[in-house]
Amino acid sequence: MAFIIIRSAGRPLPESRRSVANAMLRGMRLACPACGAGRLFRKYLKVADHCPSCGEAMHHQRADDAPAYFTMFVVCHIVVAGILTAEKALAPSVAVHLAIWLPLTIALSLTLLPAVKGALIGLQWALRIHGFGSGADPADPAPIPEVAEPQTSR
Repeated sequence: MAFIIIRSAGRPLPESRRSVANAMLRGMRLACPACGAGRLFRKYLKVADHCPSCGEAMHHQRADDAPAYFTMFVVCHIVVAGILTAEKALAPSVAVHLAIWLPLTIALSLTLLPAVKGALIGLQWALRIHGFGSGADPADPAPIPEVAEPQTSR
């Protein structure tokens, strides 16, 4: 009985599943979503071109304006709820409101923005979108073996 080696020239190799939760948590910790060891950013919001630890390419990520929108969504809900609660309970002056809520808004925004951007890059990596699906997966222990199928003779 003869065997023919079927290569993946005509069909894509099956890809392993990537954990969305792990990738997003690694991104929120500002680490590479692939290995969790390398730094995701080289500056405050500038994404590194490649992970210094595993070599995963990051230059093609497309977070665009989504991190800013999600950050504003979270910060505004926190700040507006705080303002309404403080006004109802204490009725402070406008100066007190400004002294409390303006610095809190700035601090929350600047703190959350890199974490949200990292989580979105982790999501892109886990879902293999925007160029993250090509090439070998650094999280895989070994490449996928070739499949051998029996040849039938007639």
